[in-house]
Amino acid sequence: MARPVNPILMCCRIAVGFAMLQAGIAGASQPVASQEVIRAGAQPSAAGPETFFTGRVRVDPIWNANSDINASGAHVTFEPGARSAWHTHPKGQRLVVVSGVGRTQEWGKAIQEIRPGDSVWCPPGVKHWHGASPTTAMTHLTVTGTVDGKNVEWMEKVSDDQYTSR
Repeated sequence: MARPVNPILMCCRIAVGFAMLQAGIAGASQPVASQEVIRAGAQPSAAGPETFFTGRVRVDPIWNANSDINASGAHVTFEPGARSAWHTHPKGQRLVVVSGVGRTQEWGKAIQEIRPGDSVWCPPGVKHWHGASPTTAMTHLTVTGTVDGKNVEWMEKVSDDQYTSR
């Protein structure tokens, strides 16, 4: 024996079906974002400018900040003894050591040795520097936040005495 059909339930099912159909149609007409692959080497390497670095430094950009993720990424390679000047970042910076042995120091604190796999968080506005050890090159991945197109505030160079103090 067939069950009686509840007209209210039937109307609800029809309404839900139409809503789902419209949502599917509406979703299909919306532009869909897609992945972007930036090939290694698509952006040229650059020497770290003498104004901001001591020694030989190479910057290999990986991606630029955009409206979806307001941070840029690069591999930075420091030859032995090379280092950045003192600087800060308005939105902070994450470093991940990829190879070699490096050093980093926060203003007023001791130098720390960093090695492959180590991750360093440089909070916004904290004065610091980073670079290679005196005898070994170091490469790190850097992810740096950006504010109004600016991601760093450069300061004075790290002196030889500051670099070699432990």
